[in-house]
Amino acid sequence: MYLLNTTTLRLHRFDKEKEVPPYAILSHVWGDNEQTFQDTPLTKEGRDGRGKIKGACAKALLDGFRWLWADTNCIDASNSAELSEAINSMFGWYRNAAMCYAYLDDVAPDEDPYSPASSFRASKWFRRVWTLQELIAPGSVVFLSFDWRPIGAKRILADLIESITGIDRLVLTHKRPLEDVSVACRMSWAATRDARREEDRAYSLMGIFGVCMPTIYGERGRSAFLRLQEEILKRSADQSIFAW
Repeated sequence: MYLLNTTTLRLHRFDKEKEVPPYAILSHVWGDNEQTFQDTPLTKEGRDGRGKIKGACAKALLDGFRWLWADTNCIDASNSAELSEAINSMFGWYRNAAMCYAYLDDVAPDEDPYSPASSFRASKWFRRVWTLQELIAPGSVVFLSFDWRPIGAKRILADLIESITGIDRLVLTHKRPLEDVSVACRMSWAATRDARREEDRAYSLMGIFGVCMPTIYGERGRSAFLRLQEEILKRSADQSIFAW
């Protein structure tokens, strides 16, 4: 697992789980000019969209975290084996994070998120497949506006988030185990979300269902989803899966 030092912005690799220090983790929607693994250890001018990685490190450092994980530059996406391992590990990485920063770059500060016309309700963050597990897995999530100011914590906004996503607030606050929710219901949470690649509609759900499988970009979405269903059936007798 690679982590960013929030002071130096350099990557460090931790090979053993017991060696991994407390860390914060970033959840965000990818843009067109993201900083990548290859752009790190040094943040390069023009490669960090809107200063996102610098902003995340600054916020984490302010909150007392020396280490930060961000998917854009803590995964070597050019290495297919490492990418597959990371995708299979990602739910656990979000679950084990001391804090998750959900960065909503399309949400303004100082607005009431409960307002029917709020930019929080309309944020594209709630419409991406990968942010589903990033919302559910961590115990602590704080939502941040485009200028990194806090909007509110998941546990405080759970009722509002339930109304936006359809996810039971007891699941959001870890008072109801994921395993207690039917397969069909968990599938429904992702049904209307968007994916940059069709295979991600299946890959992004592996952690939600507690399964692991190789990621094969290029296999097409239908094939990936069928493999996901097969893995779920190995672990669950829930017949609601056939609704999908």
